[in-house]
Amino acid sequence: MSNRNALFARRQRRTRFALRQAAGGRPRLSVFRSGKHIYAQVIDDVKGATLVSACTLDKDLKGVGDTIAGAKKVGAKIAEKAKAKSIVDVVFDRGGFQYHGRIKALAEAAREAGLKF
Repeated sequence: MSNRNALFARRQRRTRFALRQAAGGRPRLSVFRSGKHIYAQVIDDVKGATLVSACTLDKDLKGVGDTIAGAKKVGAKIAEKAKAKSIVDVVFDRGGFQYHGRIKALAEAAREAGLKF
């Protein structure tokens, strides 16, 4: 593992540990950002299951790409799907990424659409 990957994994573990301490049984909104797409999923850590997910590869979001506008659409979509399953309170897991740019846009769009974190 390269030093860069090791540092990223370390940030990711540190973030997730802090989230589990503060979660209080709430599901986790996990975000992953690749070079071309952005992915979000709401995970129940107690059951170890994904409850809802959304990404820029979904049929209704196809073509929005890796832009901030695309991240906002994914954030709104994940909030819509979560609210349909009666999930309102979540813990935001940025997954080692900086809270900046696409990650921040997704989080703000999810908050505007009704998720609380």
